[in-house]
Amino acid sequence: MRVFNNVIIAFKPTCLRTGFLSGTAKYIRFVINYGALNMSGNIYLLIREILKGRQLSISGVTRELKDKGIDEHRLVMTGYLRALKDLKKVNEVEIPPSKVYSIVEAEQNENGDIYSLIAESIRSVESVFMIPVAVYVLSKTLDRPVFKEEFIKMGLSAKSLNDYLSLPNCAIRLTDKNPKEYAAGITKIKVSPGEPAYELKAINSDIIKHSSCILIKIVRNSVDLGGLIPKTKSTTITDFE
Repeated sequence: MRVFNNVIIAFKPTCLRTGFLSGTAKYIRFVINYGALNMSGNIYLLIREILKGRQLSISGVTRELKDKGIDEHRLVMTGYLRALKDLKKVNEVEIPPSKVYSIVEAEQNENGDIYSLIAESIRSVESVFMIPVAVYVLSKTLDRPVFKEEFIKMGLSAKSLNDYLSLPNCAIRLTDKNPKEYAAGITKIKVSPGEPAYELKAINSDIIKHSSCILIKIVRNSVDLGGLIPKTKSTTITDFE
């Protein structure tokens, strides 16, 4: 029995054989297409982050996801990765006795909006710095305070924001200026009337350090670096684990 997004999935004993992988792949393909999968955040974004510029076996991906707090059975991850392969989001290469996976080149260079680019990278930041770093990166990019709704777009829940605001050493505050002045010129997203906007109280070295890493990742994810980064050729399966 497995639980995905509060939905209980029961597998028959026969599913432990070939039918398991087939059924799992079909199920995962469904939840990817309909955005229903939510295992400690967006597992697909984490896999993209793990595989960026690398090739890893199923065991290698499973192990690195476990280090990030996602502990799934290897067979489930096998089905998930094969579903991503079917959707042409990852490449699968057989290097006996295993298969290794890498990001599809077009997927590596696919430009997303600023929120998805930040969301993809913010999970690598220590939890205590996620909110202020998100505020710093987005506010510097857009040259304005950050509206409450934008935290959700960056993969940070309302609860995370509220919890951070309650900390004694909270590094953000409500903007001194009238948020309506900024909302008037925003047309790409919907800003509710009276929605609060936040800015940093002060900038310290930790915020700068983490923000710099995020900005570098955004640049790497949003431009074509093909032909500029050397590719190493691995010769044994241990190189992919």
